[in-house]
Amino acid sequence: MKFSDLNLSNPLIRALKDKKYEKPTPIQSKVIPTILNNRDVIAAAQTGTGKTAAFVLPILSKLSDPKDNDKGRKMKALILTPTRELAAQIRESIDAYSKYLDIRSTAVYGGARIHNQQLKLKKGVDILVATPGRLLDLYRQKSVSFINIDFFVLDEADQMLDMGFINDIKTIMKLLPERRQNLMFTATFSDLFRSLVKEVANKPIEISVTSDNETGANIDHYVHPVDKARKAELLLNLIENENFSQALIFTKTKHGADRLQKRLEKLKITSKAIHGNKTQNNRMKALEAFKKNKIRMLVATDVAARGLDIKNMEQVINFDVPTVARDYVHRIGRTGRAGKKGKAITLVSADEFRLLQDIEKLLKQKIKRVEIPGFEPEQPLPVALNLPKKKHGKKGIFRKPKNNSNSNRSRSRNRSRSRRR
Repeated sequence: MKFSDLNLSNPLIRALKDKKYEKPTPIQSKVIPTILNNRDVIAAAQTGTGKTAAFVLPILSKLSDPKDNDKGRKMKALILTPTRELAAQIRESIDAYSKYLDIRSTAVYGGARIHNQQLKLKKGVDILVATPGRLLDLYRQKSVSFINIDFFVLDEADQMLDMGFINDIKTIMKLLPERRQNLMFTATFSDLFRSLVKEVANKPIEISVTSDNETGANIDHYVHPVDKARKAELLLNLIENENFSQALIFTKTKHGADRLQKRLEKLKITSKAIHGNKTQNNRMKALEAFKKNKIRMLVATDVAARGLDIKNMEQVINFDVPTVARDYVHRIGRTGRAGKKGKAITLVSADEFRLLQDIEKLLKQKIKRVEIPGFEPEQPLPVALNLPKKKHGKKGIFRKPKNNSNSNRSRSRNRSRSRRR
């Protein structure tokens, strides 16, 4: 199948050819025709599968339909997204795909001057990409109207719910016209997501091309056991001895990202940190510098785990093990894209072992452990945390001890095991 088989408008096909895009990804081939057929959609797909184009292309195609005579720069499509970076990135995609169309779009998010965003909205837009908080700020200041919305997109819905945007989302939904096409994208069909779907969508078509534990088949996973106090030292050793030209490094905290970035800079390893305490301008500059190979290392918290389109990323390094196993999948989704090989490296200390096990259970595989000479941990990682299997009798229960004395001792041992677990 080619994009030209999907009934997209000719200007879009032309723009796709300019970008040398010929064949749609699985999510695109399933979602695009469904949207063009005016159906609501809920879709599960990991970052890097081409889901942005899956909803942007059909929306642009429908807005460019000559039958649509209502051309007054009235906002027809609203795309909600959880982070500033993803909002800016979606806007870039819209601009690229609408190259030969008379479509105007803008992105609004916190961390940027609201006055400048108000001026852009005043000139009129067809498509608005927004984070929930800034969108509501603009609405309260009467800078945005939702009365002409035909398309409502909720992108990275599960992350929005995890970040506590549920009330903002419900407030925005109440402001939208009842007659609209709803397009909801998530990494997983969680119970909370499905509950929200019932309030938003109208008999949606469900599409899934992924699962919670899906990672790129061309990503090699490695764990390097190391004592916590020597993690930074090991990281520096890997950067130099493995000749990493670039790497995306994830830390658990904002302060941890800043500390690591400063240590890298002291050793003349060019780097930047991005996290929630950085201004939007600084975050975008850091990301652009990284994309243009002006810096070697980008140190980030999980704010950068989803949605960032960083091409040819050879390795992702988890300096800290993510506390939520699913975040591992989102983090390493930056590497091994577009058919290229990628490497996911995780530095694990003994106190992070249970977090590692959660990840391995999610992936349904044991990640290869490689000790680096000179960095063998004083507190080694356990091989496994498997509980001993219970021995069953004929009826599937513990065999009864032969005497009461043994029975009491047996119960005592069982209680002790229970407490240890």
